[in-house]
Amino acid sequence: MDKKQAMEIINESFKIIFGKSNPFSFDTILSKLAFDIKLPKKVMDSLTGEETWTEILHSNLFITQNNMRTYDKQKGWLLPKQDVKNLKDIIDIWKKINYTTTERQYDCINVAQCDPMYKCENAFRCADCRGCKDIVFCDGCANCQFTIASQRTANSGFCLRVDDSNSCSNSYNVICSNNISNSFFIQDCNNLHECLFCSHIANKEYCISNMQFEEKEYFIIKEQIINWIFRSLQP
Repeated sequence: MDKKQAMEIINESFKIIFGKSNPFSFDTILSKLAFDIKLPKKVMDSLTGEETWTEILHSNLFITQNNMRTYDKQKGWLLPKQDVKNLKDIIDIWKKINYTTTERQYDCINVAQCDPMYKCENAFRCADCRGCKDIVFCDGCANCQFTIASQRTANSGFCLRVDDSNSCSNSYNVICSNNISNSFFIQDCNNLHECLFCSHIANKEYCISNMQFEEKEYFIIKEQIINWIFRSLQP
């Protein structure tokens, strides 16, 4: 997984969510849409000096999961017994072998700059995700696909900036909601389809700012909002 593949996921998601091609660069997506996501940070492997990524920063020593396993096979992590006189001696020895393992991946395929990840495929710069596929800049998501810059969200697809939500699709900027589709700027809602700027309502479609609109006028306004979103993301 690399930036080019990550951009392919982002571009496909933009087409489905907004019905438009993505005009923004990788760096713009990261800075404008993933600015508040807890993502792995770049550190250096303390044995090899190579670049690696971790969610855990309070450490002085880092080692990639692959290098940790290689070292175990070649030399082993068990030390010969040493003469220790006090607790300080024990702690000093421990500090020498207490590497923080980075880029932890378990049953994953094509995952890069992520830590930790469980049973994920095609993921870039994500943290603590499970059972996801085709995701970029996500934290704490489960069973999501084509999801970008989202947090603590499950069972969703083609979503951008969807947080603390479940069963969302083709949506942008959704918070603490369930069963949301084709909607933008939704908070604390349930079972909405084609709604914009709505909060605390359920079982509606074609609503804007909690007001009911006719389908035709709704889509006229939605197009204007999409254009406004794209302008606001310009660097």
